[in-house]
Amino acid sequence: MAFYHEFSKKKMSRADHLKHDARGEEEGARYRRSVKQAEEQRRSAQEENGRRAPGRPAFRPGKDAVSPREGRRPQTDRPAPKAAPTERQHAPRPAAPAHDRPAPREINPYEPPENLLSGRNPIREAIKSGRDIERLLVAKGDLSGTAKEIIAMAREAHIPIQTVERSRLDEITRNHQGMLAFASAYRYYEVEDMLADAQEKGEDPFLVVLDGVTDPQNLGAVIRTAACVGAHGVIVPERRAVGLTPSAVKASAGAIETVKVARVTNLKRTLEELKNRGVWLYAADMDGVDYRQVDFSGPLALIVGAEGEGISRLVLENSDYRVSLPMKGGVGSLNASVAAGILMYAALSGRG
Repeated sequence: MAFYHEFSKKKMSRADHLKHDARGEEEGARYRRSVKQAEEQRRSAQEENGRRAPGRPAFRPGKDAVSPREGRRPQTDRPAPKAAPTERQHAPRPAAPAHDRPAPREINPYEPPENLLSGRNPIREAIKSGRDIERLLVAKGDLSGTAKEIIAMAREAHIPIQTVERSRLDEITRNHQGMLAFASAYRYYEVEDMLADAQEKGEDPFLVVLDGVTDPQNLGAVIRTAACVGAHGVIVPERRAVGLTPSAVKASAGAIETVKVARVTNLKRTLEELKNRGVWLYAADMDGVDYRQVDFSGPLALIVGAEGEGISRLVLENSDYRVSLPMKGGVGSLNASVAAGILMYAALSGRG
């Protein structure tokens, strides 16, 4: 038996070519005859349906008992089908009165946040008035004299400055003039205000310090718990930490009205000043003593770091005590607001 590769190597003669062409013509004729027969059957079926009585439905395979070619179904007392709908039946419904329809909602994809300051003059006036500003975004590239003046004012006011691409500013708002500022949703206090509040109430200072917490939901939850335990204030660093953004204020659920929040430039220096004022520093650390064995009496400040990262090395070394929360499950750390809440209530029970 010959294989395919043997046939492919064989050279075809003229007779083979003629035989091949004849076979192709035969197959083409067979195909044309089948198409013609199918067309005749279709026409005969149309003629048969045209001879049906008016109002009778056409033959439906699987629905009728017999096909049109085998015979017609016996007449029944079924009602005639409804007539085809006219244009008048499909007329559109009358529109509702104008006063019943709600006004279309205007959607502005470039609607800026509530605490956004765009434009150089508004930002400059806000810095002059002493308004608390979370950060200043400046577009990369050469800036004119007014922009340099605003940057100098921001540095003097200890406002965090971040250089970004101009496209980043375009995503926030259209009219930015090369810089944007995010103002605080609520005012900041000084640490001295917290100590004065404790002295006025005749209580030992009770402060909460957050080191490197960047989630506004955590900050808001800590402020709310601080209000519940009667803490005199919450301290956050100026850089690499979240401030009083609208989300943080909203998460506090109104507690921001009763708890003072201070934002400091140098957290390590602030803690040293608190130690000089007689405040004991308790830092949450995995290698510390079980918090249930710690005495929290007297003036104190609880220090809590971000989840996973913890407290920075300099702040941890400057603390007086290291306390830990026991972990029995497979999770290695707690949410910052949860850890702060547990320690705050432990401190509350130790204060009597």
